[in-house]
Amino acid sequence: MLRRTVLSVLMAAVALAPIAPAMAADTPGVTATEIKIGNTNPYSGPASAYGTIGKAIGAYFKKINDEGGVNGRKINYITYDDSYSPPKTVEMVRRLIEQDQVAALFQTLGTPTNSAIHRYMNQQKVPHLFVATGATKWNDPKTYPWTMGWQPNYQTEGRIYAQYILKNLPDAKIGILYQNDDYGKDYRKGLLDGLGDAAKKLVVMEQTYEVTDPTIDSQIVNLKNSGANVFFNVTIPKFAVQAIKKAHDIGWKPTHFLNNVSSSLASVLKPAGVDASRGLITALYMKEITDPQWQKDKGYQDWVAWMKKYYPEGALDDQFNAYGYSVAQTLVHVLKQVGKDVSRENIMKQAASLKNLELPLLLPGVKINTSATDFAPIEQEQLAKFDGERWVLFGELYDAGKK
Repeated sequence: MLRRTVLSVLMAAVALAPIAPAMAADTPGVTATEIKIGNTNPYSGPASAYGTIGKAIGAYFKKINDEGGVNGRKINYITYDDSYSPPKTVEMVRRLIEQDQVAALFQTLGTPTNSAIHRYMNQQKVPHLFVATGATKWNDPKTYPWTMGWQPNYQTEGRIYAQYILKNLPDAKIGILYQNDDYGKDYRKGLLDGLGDAAKKLVVMEQTYEVTDPTIDSQIVNLKNSGANVFFNVTIPKFAVQAIKKAHDIGWKPTHFLNNVSSSLASVLKPAGVDASRGLITALYMKEITDPQWQKDKGYQDWVAWMKKYYPEGALDDQFNAYGYSVAQTLVHVLKQVGKDVSRENIMKQAASLKNLELPLLLPGVKINTSATDFAPIEQEQLAKFDGERWVLFGELYDAGKK
């Protein structure tokens, strides 16, 4: 009887003991020498041009590991091919969280794919950091406190183009082509919001496509036949190449705005043809690696040296490789800030505590800022025009973060 009483008292004491905060030993994917980071990327399928981003990220983490890791921990980067297919993304992410037990998910690519795992990641309370999509929904810390974007959001970019059209193209007749999902609709909304009441008069035709479509040739022909002299091209690389080529082939020469996510020289403009791409306008927030003005820039030179050592098979004219390098630098900065408390809560807290972070390949003046109420790290962009060889910046830096 006495033994039972003593046992009951001990059990009660254990139950009432304060729970220690989650440190390295308590966080899935974290040991004294390692932190597991999970990723999905379209290494195959219709968006496979983006696959180099996942490879560049892995190459950057290899550099960090060679230098001793972050706070003594090597980064164990686990990346799976989801083919830009939401059901496959769900399958791969569940595997990363439930089987591989990663500490955080990082740079999962695509709006439809991230939308498919958005709720799950927040239910699991796993950091879902710096997703590779500019949809506005990633900046919703109140509803989804575990998901954060990285690049400027699509609506902001759409408003920048609208501002330019209203100021410089008084006779604009706008044709819009967009992917029929949240990604495409976000860009469309930004443009229409930026045009305001003028949108009803200026937009003469809208066309959509599905990511499973083999071609968008008929949509381009329809847009030309509508009389549009301004083309807002909201497409991922595969379809951007088709759109640029087809417009050129049928002699349609509108003022052509190409969304930033398809602005790569290697993945889009060269395959489409540099002559066909001449005159395109986009919005940039990074130094274009094909722009000669950066060749003596230390940030650019360091990137080239890293590419040659860690990712020699990657193209030096593919902006996606600079993107992967830069977003990986952002995560490493967060992990350094995390310090000894490598709990998932603290990883998220530090991601939401970035102050005026400048990265070597961001445009001068572009700074990363986040807070508990602002999950939009980059909110500055500048317009650029393709001259047949490179993107040439013009105008001022647009800052959507300034109220």
